[in-house]
Amino acid sequence: MEKLKQSKAKYYVNKLAVKSEPGLTNTQLMLTNHDLKPVEPERRQWGPWNFVGFWVADSFNINTWMIASSMISGDDGIAWWQSWLCVWIGYTISGFFICLTGRIGATYHISFPVVGRASFGVWGSLWPVFNRAAMACIWYGVQAWIGGHCVKLMIRSIWTAFEDLPNTFPDQSTNTRDYVSFFLFWFFSLPAIWFPVHKIRHLFTVKAYFVPAAGLAFFIWAIRKADGLGPIVHQPSKATGSALAWGMVKGIMSSIANFATLIVNDPDFARFARKPKDALWSQFFTIPTGFAVTSFIGIIVSSSSAVIYGGNPVWNPLDLLDRFLEGANSGERFGVFMIASAFALAQLGTNIAANSISAGTDMTALLPRFLNIRRGGYICALVGLAMCPWNLLSSSNNFTTYLSAYSVFLSSIAGVIICDYYFVRKGYLQIRDLYSARPDSPYYFTFGFHWRGYAAYICGILINIVGFVGAIGKPVPAGATYIYNLNFFCGFIVASGTYYLFCRFFPIPATSTFWMEVGDEVEDPSVAYGADNEADRRSDGSPDRYGIKGDEEAGVREKKLGIF
Repeated sequence: MEKLKQSKAKYYVNKLAVKSEPGLTNTQLMLTNHDLKPVEPERRQWGPWNFVGFWVADSFNINTWMIASSMISGDDGIAWWQSWLCVWIGYTISGFFICLTGRIGATYHISFPVVGRASFGVWGSLWPVFNRAAMACIWYGVQAWIGGHCVKLMIRSIWTAFEDLPNTFPDQSTNTRDYVSFFLFWFFSLPAIWFPVHKIRHLFTVKAYFVPAAGLAFFIWAIRKADGLGPIVHQPSKATGSALAWGMVKGIMSSIANFATLIVNDPDFARFARKPKDALWSQFFTIPTGFAVTSFIGIIVSSSSAVIYGGNPVWNPLDLLDRFLEGANSGERFGVFMIASAFALAQLGTNIAANSISAGTDMTALLPRFLNIRRGGYICALVGLAMCPWNLLSSSNNFTTYLSAYSVFLSSIAGVIICDYYFVRKGYLQIRDLYSARPDSPYYFTFGFHWRGYAAYICGILINIVGFVGAIGKPVPAGATYIYNLNFFCGFIVASGTYYLFCRFFPIPATSTFWMEVGDEVEDPSVAYGADNEADRRSDGSPDRYGIKGDEEAGVREKKLGIF
């Protein structure tokens, strides 16, 4: 009887297990599955225009629309053109970092959790992965709540009485109208999680056409209602001297911080590129252009709102659309419906790209035997619903400030990974060993943890920790605030510099003395131990261990000297 129960339990466990390569050991089943292994050529379907569409679509979202508001408003606000210049500079720098991390994924066709194993160890990488997965789940709920506001506008455009829907919630943190809108957005987002990542590009292609067109229509409509551009374009900078300089620095850093998560997780998408070049210039030029155009539209529309309604500008586009519905005729309600639909699609795309896929990929690494990207994405959605995001956003505990500020600590992770790939290993990775927990693996380090990576990661955090406390409302020394104003750069430079010095004085295996990317040898991405040939399993960590093909087929091409 006991054996029967055990056999049934084993049967159900096997039924829950996700697709993986045959021949894997139990340990390898904790390190790989179909979604974690290198992307095979059949799924490398993202070309340069897919990346252009992806970033054009991602740039048109509510956060980008409002990115300049914190720079312009307030007693020490800067001029609109100065804030726009900050957006250009900040997102150009972000595009540079995106290309650096994305190239790793596009060259070796591996995701962020696997890339992190080279820098933090096969087991040590789980902490950065868990860290980012938890934040992605929280942000999913927050972004879905904002998407619910878009749905509320769509329903109000059709059914004006929806605004006065009776409230059945006992507390004041939310009401029935807002919760129904949020739940509808959350529910209708679920089908988008089902599609594999290499096919979800079609969603971003549709979004890249529809959302910018709606944003342009909103732009023209607001200018026509205001009979001009409004007062913001004529408003001079309120800050002067050092206050102006620091205001622009903070504006640039806020643009970069808005991209911190995507800088780390770009390999999750870039690994589906047909070739590395497809994920280079298409991202580098589209990111600053798309986000700057969206920010400019947000500035002008908000400026026009000050003329239309008087008083201070309305920076949140959804609040402005709420005002447009007051006394609107049928044509105006239709216009609000279309624009709100575009913003809802924008929120959906942003939530899928920055949160659902990121969390799904990370959860796949945390429990690869039972989770794939699809299952992880649905878990992320369930957490986003269960966390009741309206409670977080309605409280006065600076939670959103905490979430935004916390993202800068990802700069330490980015610093370690980029330094490891470009300056320590010089582009060389042994792919199969990234899926190996054998003690002789070059990425096993000390019991699977890389102390150099963790030491550098902690140093990158420590430089910003005091300023971070100040950002969430606690009194801190002025010097810490100035350092924190340069948060991403401080964390990145300290982490990468520390990591390089540690690896210089305490060398690590599997590095190259010259630039040597061997990603184009990833043709048959088998990671099972049995797939090794004798050349692959040498334990000296020398650069002729490819881990994908034998040396006879791969060959060492020493003429690869240029990074791009």
